[in-house]
Formats: sequence, structure tokens, C-alpha cells
Amino acid sequence: MAKVKSIYICGECGYESPKWYGKCPSCGEWNTMTEEVVAKEKVSTKSAIRISSYSEPKKVTEISAEDEHRYVTDIKELDRVLGGGIVKGSLILLGGDPGIGKSTIILQICKKLCESLRVLYVSGEESARQLKLRANRLDVSSDNLLVLTETDAEIVAEVIRQQKPDMVMIDSIQTMCLSELSSSAGSVTQVRECTNLFMRVSKSLDIPTFVVGHVNKEGSIAGPKVLEHIVDAVLYFEGDKQMSYRILRAVKNRYGSTNEIGVFQMTDRGLEEVENPSLMLLSGRPKNVSGTCVACTMEGTRPILAEVQGLASSTSFGNPRRMSTGFDFNRLMLIIAVLEKRAGYYFNGSDTYINVIGGLRLDEPATDLAVAMALVSSLKDVPIADNAVAFGEIGLAGEIRSVSHAQERINEAIRLGFNKIIVPYHNLKNIKFNSDAEIIGVRNLREAFEALT
Repeated sequence: MAKVKSIYICGECGYESPKWYGKCPSCGEWNTMTEEVVAKEKVSTKSAIRISSYSEPKKVTEISAEDEHRYVTDIKELDRVLGGGIVKGSLILLGGDPGIGKSTIILQICKKLCESLRVLYVSGEESARQLKLRANRLDVSSDNLLVLTETDAEIVAEVIRQQKPDMVMIDSIQTMCLSELSSSAGSVTQVRECTNLFMRVSKSLDIPTFVVGHVNKEGSIAGPKVLEHIVDAVLYFEGDKQMSYRILRAVKNRYGSTNEIGVFQMTDRGLEEVENPSLMLLSGRPKNVSGTCVACTMEGTRPILAEVQGLASSTSFGNPRRMSTGFDFNRLMLIIAVLEKRAGYYFNGSDTYINVIGGLRLDEPATDLAVAMALVSSLKDVPIADNAVAFGEIGLAGEIRSVSHAQERINEAIRLGFNKIIVPYHNLKNIKFNSDAEIIGVRNLREAFEALT
């Protein structure tokens, strides 16, 4: 006879407890503990240890990796993020806000791969007719695309075993459920166990599987954090739904780098690749206006130029206001403190704003110099040269510290027509100078602002 008991599971981190807490002891979130009913069966020692079914350990030198094969989707931005294509037998989790384009890119992948492969599309959210309407809009029509509208995970797994497609798309994991579990679809237990089931099927049959996952209000994958540990790759779609540009970023990838990004533009024909994000981010940049500076950041192996805008205006309150969009707020406060203490640019009577154009977020310390120069330009009301690019990390002593990949950043700036490049002085010894550009090494903030103007 199975023993029935209740446990409480945190919907944010997956923490399990025999009693309810208002605040999760693991992640500290409030009101996230939900009750789950579990049944524990008494299992004999003989059935628990199946000696006859275990696999023999192998020497690592005897294991061959020559048969590794990747499916190339011909969507270059996606292939770059995945590390060169889709690895056979991999389980890939694709997350993002509602309406960001997850189902769209999944269907576009089907369009490319169905030319030579059989793809099973499992839809738990849309009916077959709704899926057909979206497929017509994206011009997806192939006999190799199989559509299954089902939410029972066991039935989906059995169809995969029978059909043995070359690839499986599951949209979405929050709609899948196992009948033997008493909890509702989308709960922590259901999401975790359904993902485990699809992982076992994917690995046993060597079928790559895409799993679409919703995100919660904090922007992380809805369900336990263990969901991200089960899969081989985790991809996030980022961007404002009100804007047409989308950024695809890998936060986990067992078969490639996690630093690469892909840039797409949402159109009425679906997602289109943006092969040169720098041109997109710099389009419409104003000329001869104070408070704007071009930064160069590295996203994986790709240098990207972005416009940073700063505004310093007289405050109407006792405490000046600080606001940052696309740049870390605490880093902004540090830069303002260094500008006041080390360079003599005072912002204590000014409201200060920073905005990174295009919805891009700058997390790299190399963008400090561009942010500081945009603020000083606005404070002094002195425009920065239109043909100038600046990059460098700012230290607490006001010095400009060297950064990595300086040569790649300079080459990208020259390619886009910028011929005045401000770099940290200590990077000069490792740079190959180009006759088409003026490369200026600076040691501190005052030297940088004088060089830029």
C-alpha cells in the first residue's frame, strides 16, 4: 500500500519542505511554497537494485567522439549561439517573455530543417488549426513536419518512440503533465518530471529536442531551477516587445560558448537575422549633440558598437535623481563618484540619466569610459566628435585600465567608419596601428575627455 503524504515546494527554486513557510528558506522569496501530494511506494531490495541492467564502465580512451553530428539550421545567428548547430541527442530549453518570438523561431527552424529531416512539433497551447495559420504566415509547408496537439507527456513520449523523428519541438513544457502525478500542469513537480521524461527519450533515441519554457515575473524560467540543470543548453530571448529587435543569448551550453549572442528583427514574415548589430544600434544617432558617446562591447567573440546617451540637468529636489537604463545602476554611482573625486566634474547639483540605445544591456567594465564621457559631455554641454569611439575600464583612482580584445574592438570601429579611437594607454603596446584611424592612448579621465572633444 502506497503511503500518501504532502510536501511543500518552492515555485522559484524547487526547495522542498515537509511544512509550509511564508518565506522560502532557500531563495528568500515570499508566498512561493505550494502543496504537492506525493505517494511513496515500499520497494524491495531486489527490485531496487537491478544488477542485470547496469552498464559496464568504459575507459575514456575507448570512447569515440568522431560520430558527433550537428544539424545546421541555416539561421546563422542561431547556429552561432548554439556553437555551430544542433547536436544530436541534445535537450535545448528556449525561454523568454510572452510574445517575444519563441514559437515563431521554433517554427522557422522547422522550415529550414524539414527540407531534409522529419520534425515532430508538439503543441500544448495551440490547436492544429491555429498552428496552421501561423505556419501559413511564415510560409512553412512541408510533408516532413508532423504536428501533434497533446498535453499528456507519456503519450508524447510514446509517439516519439514510434515515429522516431529526426527532431522534436515541444511548445511548451508548462502545458505538459503526467497522469500519475496529482499536481496540476505547470507546477514544479510536473515541469521537472516531464522534462526528465523528455530528456531520457531524447538521449536514448539520440533525437535533439527543443523545449519552450515560460518565464516568471523576475525573468527566469518558470519552475524549479533544477530544470536548467537537466537540459544541455538554455537560450533566452531578450528585448522589449514594443521594439522590433530581439537578442538571443545562451546562459548555458554544454556544446559551445555561453558568451555568444544572436540578433533578430521581428517582422510580419517572422524573425529576420541582423548580421550587423552595430549598424542597427547606431542608426539615427544625432550629430553635434552633447551627451552622446559610442562604446564598444564584446559579446562573445563579436565586438558590438552601441550608443550611450547621458543627461545631466539641474535638480529641483534636495537630493539629485539618478536613473540608468541598459547599464548597472551601482556601476553608474561609482563612475559619478570617481568623476567628482578624481576628475573635478561635480554632479551633486544635477539629475543624472544614462540610456543605452536599442535595448542592449552593457555589463562589461570596458564600457565605463563611454558612460563617463557621455555624462561629462552633457554636464559641460560640449559635443563629442562624431567619428570617435571610446572604451576602457575606470578604476577608483581615476585611471583608465586596460581591457581585453582591444584589437578586435578597433578593427570593428574602423570598419564602420570611426577614425578616432580612445583606448587605455597600456593597451597601445599590443595594438597594430592602422593608417586610416587615429588611435589615442589615455591614462585618466581628463585626458580622455580632451581627446574626444
